[in-house]
Amino acid sequence: MGDCGSPGDVNSNLLISRSTGDEQLDKAVWQWLSWDKNQKTKEQIESLLQNGKHKELRDRLCCRLTFGTAGLRSAMGAGFCYINDLTVIQSTQGIYKYLERSFSDFKQRGFVVGYDTRGQVTSNCSSKKLAKLTAAVLLAKDVPVYFFSTYVPTPFVPYAVQQLKAVAGVMITASHNRKEDNGYKVYWENGAQITSPHDKEIIKCIEECVEPWNGSWNENLVDTSPLRQDPLKKICDCYMEDLKKICYHRELNMQTNLKFVHTSFHGVGHDYVQLAFKAFGFQPPIPVPEQKDPDPDFSTVKCPNPEEGESVLELSLRLAEKENARVVVATDPDADRLAVAEQQENGCWKVFTGNELAALFGWWMFSRWKNCSEDADVKNVYMLATTVSSKILRAIALKEGFNFEETLPGFKWIGSRVKNLLENGKEVLFAFEESIGFMCGTSVLDKDGVSAAVVIAEMATYLESKNLTLAQKLVEIYETYGYHISKTSYFLCYDPPTIKRIFEKLRNFDTPESYPKFCGIYNILHVRDITTGYDSSQPSKKSVLPMSKNSQMITFTFQNGCVATLRTSGTEPKIKYYAEMCALPEQSDRNVLEEELQKLIEALIENFLQPDKNGLVWRSA
Repeated sequence: MGDCGSPGDVNSNLLISRSTGDEQLDKAVWQWLSWDKNQKTKEQIESLLQNGKHKELRDRLCCRLTFGTAGLRSAMGAGFCYINDLTVIQSTQGIYKYLERSFSDFKQRGFVVGYDTRGQVTSNCSSKKLAKLTAAVLLAKDVPVYFFSTYVPTPFVPYAVQQLKAVAGVMITASHNRKEDNGYKVYWENGAQITSPHDKEIIKCIEECVEPWNGSWNENLVDTSPLRQDPLKKICDCYMEDLKKICYHRELNMQTNLKFVHTSFHGVGHDYVQLAFKAFGFQPPIPVPEQKDPDPDFSTVKCPNPEEGESVLELSLRLAEKENARVVVATDPDADRLAVAEQQENGCWKVFTGNELAALFGWWMFSRWKNCSEDADVKNVYMLATTVSSKILRAIALKEGFNFEETLPGFKWIGSRVKNLLENGKEVLFAFEESIGFMCGTSVLDKDGVSAAVVIAEMATYLESKNLTLAQKLVEIYETYGYHISKTSYFLCYDPPTIKRIFEKLRNFDTPESYPKFCGIYNILHVRDITTGYDSSQPSKKSVLPMSKNSQMITFTFQNGCVATLRTSGTEPKIKYYAEMCALPEQSDRNVLEEELQKLIEALIENFLQPDKNGLVWRSA
């Protein structure tokens, strides 16, 4: 775990009388009780020690946080693998060390810190407090810090990093995770989330010096240091101005009678979505009063994830019916993702999937570009998606002549690739991941629910002027480019060895080192295993996408045109499955395609995941 000096004052009698008999664990307990100045989390460790809970102590203290698809993310509470005051200080010290090595002008350019509205009373832990400690570590080392004076959407941090030419930034958020969690998302100078090798090098730097430095605990520095600036007004104004670059029908927006309901899911989104609608010339959307203001308990929803669909959108849909609003937009608690629902002619609501919204966004961003760029070269235009997302953009690109690229799951890969394309003179119109993450334009090199909300509102307004709904347009898109019918879901699994066993079985299916050739009655054409870097469809048998050893991910391409991926989540204890039927435009019988997809998913679950045998918990309906 790394040590940087002898522990300070600590209750020696407690440690001597309660020795665990495990030298590594005793050292970790000693370090925690020496370094942690948060009384609540310190008491949690003392209580476990006094009660002889050695296994839980080991779980909490003998492993460390690592970077997943969205930075560091874990439950709030005491321990080196949890999010708390001490681990955030340690992480920031590691980042300071790494940035000091990487940038000679670090202390001129500075660092951005933002935060959402999460908190946990039992650990005296809140996003704002963690953000203040992040800033304190840097301010104590004479680094200028752009510290937002209030909570902001996650996209504001990468946007500010680029606008202010800072070397990096951190957003304290756990996005749409359960209320117990928090996280630490790191953005590089290019405005994209960090990828390898930065993440691994930062972890090394964290481990080099884990003892808090003098000044690291001084959270009041953000109020007293002359090196702290509040970028809120400048960034908010610039962001809203930049947003207008992707507004194409301002006059129409100003005149429309279409009404919109917005829910911010007890998070940060309300004020910013209101401003975005204003920037596009709209009347403000109608907020859901019970969910408008921040609430770290997310008290009106069973989980704060709008991706869960109608069950969590209940309040929004009922308000929309009452207000005669046909479209609902829902931003998740840190406002980087967007769910959309539209009332159909029969009165029922259609909640669009991330893949369906991407088809709409892809059509919209390309058709607006085409209308405004008559002389521009379509071969210079790009759209991107993560590899577990729908291939609909690929189908549109093939027909329209622009470029489509795939990345590994996680917007950090999209952000880095988009930056690279822009630096090479390319034009990127849109990028997405199926878990309702969308990037319209390139002002922010990350998913952004604020901009996506107002773009979908403009799209709905434009379509209404043509007597079309979003759902009707979606059918038109599929009939033009081919139906892409997908289903994504997950199983919960709280036992990492079980997850490992499931994926190892797939790599040694009938015989050692052989993947399955069939899934029930379905013939498998190709297998790609990102964990090992194998791809049977390539002449070299090596995957074109980079290998990702730290996560499990296997993709099967079937003879019937279906592509299915099994992977572990980078942020939660889930095994996710993604399956899509990609049909040609002439195969337009949607029911037949849906039936085939459903049968294949059932075979995939029964043969490859075996939930009953492996004790997997089905996603609750």
